[in-house]
Amino acid sequence: MEVKTIGVVGAGQMGSGIAQVAAQAGYEVVLLDVSQEALERGLGAIRRSLAKFLEKGRITEEALEAALGRIRTTLDLEALGEADLIVEAIVEDEGAKRALLERLGALAKPEAILASNTSSIPITALGRYSGRPERFIGMHFFNPVPLMGLVEVIRGELTSAATRDVVVEVARRMGKTPLEVQDYPGFVSNRLLMPMINEAVEALREGVATKEAIDGIMRLGMNHPMGPLELADFIGLDTCLAIMEVLHRGFGDDKYRPSPLLRRMVQAGLLGRKVGRGFYVYDEKGNKVG
Repeated sequence: MEVKTIGVVGAGQMGSGIAQVAAQAGYEVVLLDVSQEALERGLGAIRRSLAKFLEKGRITEEALEAALGRIRTTLDLEALGEADLIVEAIVEDEGAKRALLERLGALAKPEAILASNTSSIPITALGRYSGRPERFIGMHFFNPVPLMGLVEVIRGELTSAATRDVVVEVARRMGKTPLEVQDYPGFVSNRLLMPMINEAVEALREGVATKEAIDGIMRLGMNHPMGPLELADFIGLDTCLAIMEVLHRGFGDDKYRPSPLLRRMVQAGLLGRKVGRGFYVYDEKGNKVG
């Protein structure tokens, strides 16, 4: 099938980024969220991102305006009924995704493909909730979506090869490199990344070193662009905890047990850069100040 219109559910960091790259690739985009305020924030993020590309000479003024013109926002889930591909990018919670996918599966046109941007929840289970497991797939983008080149493509147990082929082509048209992985907890990216972050949190809890030293060792010794604690703040500590819980349940192995410090910080609402405080303190623009 030919994909012309892409629906994106969730206008947060990930959803707005997915909407932007889809629009830049020439797709018509329907961006949905639960409030007008959330949609305005999402559109604001898209405008700022495109403006940076324009400033750096990566796009023209005409391309910027054309991309914005392809994005239509809505509060009405029924508006996604016209989409050929719908990508959900809501909170990393299986219950919330199930409720959404049951509704999307019922309203989407029969030939439409549903995809999840989940970073850890089993695609086979989500596909079953959608009622169309053959036309359901994982499409895991990375933050910030307009800059990161990877999309993990995850087939569920019943996902068809044709569905995979369509999604791979869409990702390539967006300028991404799609890499296929099997449907195991955390896939590849977070199965490797999150235990490292969790171990860094444990090292901090045990007093092995300060947060600055832990992050500095990984930056300077391992050539990582940012340390694991700062990266956790960037991702969101609540998301890190949710993924570690999926890994712990999925594998039944205590090596994936979330750090008590990570759990305590989430309970305290110290979720990282998006709220201004996590392992570090951030100003209103998201710059680290302490």
